[in-house]
Amino acid sequence: MLAEIRIDSLGVISQASAQFHEGLTVLTGETGAGKTMIVTSLHLLSGARADAGRVRVGANRAVVEGRFSTAAAGPQAVAEVERLLESTGAERDEDGTVIAVRTVGADGRSRAHLGGRSVPAGALAELTAPLLTVHGQNDQLRLQRPDQQRHALDEFGGAAVGSLLDKYRALRERWLEARAELDERTRSSRELAQEVDRLEFALNEIDAVDPQPGEDAAIVAEVRRLGDLDSLRSAAVAAQAALVGAAELGGDVTPDASGALDLLGEARSRVESSDDEALTALAPRLAEAITVLTDVSSDLAGYLEDLPSDPGALDALLSRQAELKTLTRKYAADVDGVLEWAAQARERLGRIDVSADALAALAARVDEVAADLAAAATALSTARAKASVKLGKAVTTELAGLAMGKAKLEVAVRQMPAGAQDSAPLDVDGQRVHAGASGIDEVEFRLAAHAHAPSLALGKSASGGELSRVMLALEVVLAGAESSATMVFDEVDAGVGGRAAVEIGRRLARLARTHQVIVVTHLPQVAAFADTHLVVDKVDGKRAADSGVRTLTDEQRVAELARMLAGLGDTETGRAHAEELLATASAERSA
Repeated sequence: MLAEIRIDSLGVISQASAQFHEGLTVLTGETGAGKTMIVTSLHLLSGARADAGRVRVGANRAVVEGRFSTAAAGPQAVAEVERLLESTGAERDEDGTVIAVRTVGADGRSRAHLGGRSVPAGALAELTAPLLTVHGQNDQLRLQRPDQQRHALDEFGGAAVGSLLDKYRALRERWLEARAELDERTRSSRELAQEVDRLEFALNEIDAVDPQPGEDAAIVAEVRRLGDLDSLRSAAVAAQAALVGAAELGGDVTPDASGALDLLGEARSRVESSDDEALTALAPRLAEAITVLTDVSSDLAGYLEDLPSDPGALDALLSRQAELKTLTRKYAADVDGVLEWAAQARERLGRIDVSADALAALAARVDEVAADLAAAATALSTARAKASVKLGKAVTTELAGLAMGKAKLEVAVRQMPAGAQDSAPLDVDGQRVHAGASGIDEVEFRLAAHAHAPSLALGKSASGGELSRVMLALEVVLAGAESSATMVFDEVDAGVGGRAAVEIGRRLARLARTHQVIVVTHLPQVAAFADTHLVVDKVDGKRAADSGVRTLTDEQRVAELARMLAGLGDTETGRAHAEELLATASAERSA
């Protein structure tokens, strides 16, 4: 609920503050005193667009501060507020309330604060959405819009309609996705076929070469080795000759030259034949050296045997390297990358199916989801039709209490036919209808203003005063489903008087039993039902007019009602009439 509001330099209001309580609060005052600024400030706190023209003349900025309490709000509203506070970093005040501030500069710039943090104006809209609903004269125009009428019917239908609407929307999303996929597949079948050809050609080319992981790097090393084949063989032969006793002289090997092994063998023989123990002790070490050199000689022989003797081996490797480079130029930087590209291409190829069977299967899936959607749409329409009858009767009953006893409200639910270029046509029971985001139905409120009047759309059959009463009757009927804790009515009684005004006051008082209701009114019959009466006073100063807000005592209420009674003022007749109004309203509220 709205606990308090402070206004600084907004319109004719220099500085004003007002505290609000549970029940019915009315704001009254002379024409031009600034009652509208109260509603304007609530619109600003609801994130509405800032208008620099609302800033008081001579002031640099206008500031509106609202204090909201969630104590009377429902669990869903409290949860939404908590999520907003957590996401923005805003904090509650010490008493648990939430403070929202909107500043509008004379230059048109606007700033918003929530719980001590600077936030976008949209954050204020998120705060007030579950806590505050403002009904002004513009709402009478919105009430004539088909989407608003459908929303009101769905709200009245409650969970029975809401669950069906959720199911319909989920199926519609699946249906639209399936249709889009089918359209895309159909349109792009030629492109997909070309992609299949390209992938198959590439994979055939790669398979024909049959590259192995790391093969390109291995070939580079082998080609380098074969390029040095002569020098490698020469080095190995010379090393072996040095070990086994051959010598490389002028390119010819002379086998009778002594090698390292012969020399070591001779050294071991001489050491072993000595009678000196110190000298013979060296014989085992010479034997170890002979063993090591023998192993090395054997390894060199094996190395020489493994060296390619085929003069065409290098050409074969260079040819293979050229084949691999053909692939790395097209598909990746190296052979491992080519193999990875091929794996991805095979996976993509497995997902592409341009056959007639694939398109037929997808079309069948679209038809299947469409059938489910049609069934859900029909169920939703049926539930709306049932709710429309109940809503029409309930509002008609309320209108009877608002001095429109012969009026009758009908809620028509019709299926919307699909247009020639409809973006979402759906076949339902043999009819082609438009499957909109909220169903296949269009809802129209039709009013017969009196017994013999034809039933016409609201905009054609209702006057301004009748629209006000229809809107109020609708709010009373929807009060049980209304999620907002506070309802604000800005001159909802416009164009109404007499007994109808009394009935409006009575209904507002009834609404106030379950909601905080704030009403800007010019009718004493409505003001008399208030639990709290605020008046907006206007004082003409030397430079500009100034207005303030004050709470009236019981005695002051009598004077204010007397003023509102056709300007009777502080006369015995006016006061008597005002006291009678208050007494009647008090008795009504107590009943």
